[in-house]
Amino acid sequence: MTTPLVETGRFRIVPLTHRQLKKYIKTDFSLEKELGVKPVPRTVPPALMEALEVMLLPSMEGLFSVPLFFTLWTIIHKQENIIVGDLCFKGDPNEAGEVEVGYGIYDDFQNKGYMTEALGGIILWAFQQPAVKCILAETEQENLASQRTLKKLHFEQYQQVNNMLWWRLTPSARVVHDSTSPGKAF
Repeated sequence: MTTPLVETGRFRIVPLTHRQLKKYIKTDFSLEKELGVKPVPRTVPPALMEALEVMLLPSMEGLFSVPLFFTLWTIIHKQENIIVGDLCFKGDPNEAGEVEVGYGIYDDFQNKGYMTEALGGIILWAFQQPAVKCILAETEQENLASQRTLKKLHFEQYQQVNNMLWWRLTPSARVVHDSTSPGKAF
């Protein structure tokens, strides 16, 4: 089992290494075996597959450490010991301290508050990093579930470009949650 970097009430959230990202793409349960979790069938959405193959894997080639703002973080349900979704940052914080986050929860685990809790945990971790001053997110206008998650975490919509909505969260806007407590970061 890999030690989580972020832990919440229900989840261990683990940043994947280059080798683990390659296993993630295979969907042959080799990643699950390495992480010590139960194998549950999953698919890699086309947009995520492209990001992994074009951006993440090439940027991590030959690195001995995990670039935490440039890898996939897997969400492991502690009690069930299964992967339920993923999070990622879309690169290092820019000069203004902004970092964009992306996320997805597998179909069988949607509408259970899982992403709100996991994203809350990764937000807590991110704001503990000195370079991070603001977290951004992008959602499709039709993706109401994702918008609800962001609103629960106190993101504010600040821009719309065509069909895409842009959201922003600063540390001053973040409020500690009640039952979805984002947990602690290690």
